[in-house]
Amino acid sequence: MKKTISIIISLSILFALSAYSASAAGRLFGDVNGDGVVSISDATAIQRHLARSELIPDEYLPCAMVSDDDKLSISDATLIQMYVAKMIESFPAEAKQDDTEMKMIINNTPVKVDWEDNDSVAALREAVKENPLTIQMSMYGGFEQVGYLGMNLPRSDTRITTEPGDVILYSGNQMVVFYGSNTWAYTRLGHIADKTQTELRELLSNGNVTIVISI
Repeated sequence: MKKTISIIISLSILFALSAYSASAAGRLFGDVNGDGVVSISDATAIQRHLARSELIPDEYLPCAMVSDDDKLSISDATLIQMYVAKMIESFPAEAKQDDTEMKMIINNTPVKVDWEDNDSVAALREAVKENPLTIQMSMYGGFEQVGYLGMNLPRSDTRITTEPGDVILYSGNQMVVFYGSNTWAYTRLGHIADKTQTELRELLSNGNVTIVISI
């Protein structure tokens, strides 16, 4: 009996060491639950998310997408299991990652944004370089979602007429994402390129949303 217990303890220690990836101070590919390690529980969290039984917090979704296709699927859980078993040493997403690429997630849905090349976007990119930015958005006017950034960004406002999918800076400290159209003085940040007008309306017009922007 003592020998059996000793073997179990030894295996537990070995598993913990193999699952450990880095300090909890940073967010890691594969660390879905935010405990600072990559373990089998992270794969389980993905499975639960896909089954809609327990959703992954928005800020950790980028950590869960370890494959190179920029979407969450069962293959991400499989890759984490392979990593824990030491069948692979890194994730495909790590090789693909561009440390200057910004990603946006809206209510657990990743969206592809074609970002503008201007001072506002450069400042936003710098602000989220170390930690993701979570923005609580609110519906407004029947055509947009708007939320405070918690910071001021450089602005170069011009009077423009927006289109569905436009991502806009308003008053230097608010982000606006449009599923309709409006004419006002704004600074362009980008445009959501992978959603149709119908998909944007479904995503943005059914209540307040949470947006996470990360590198």
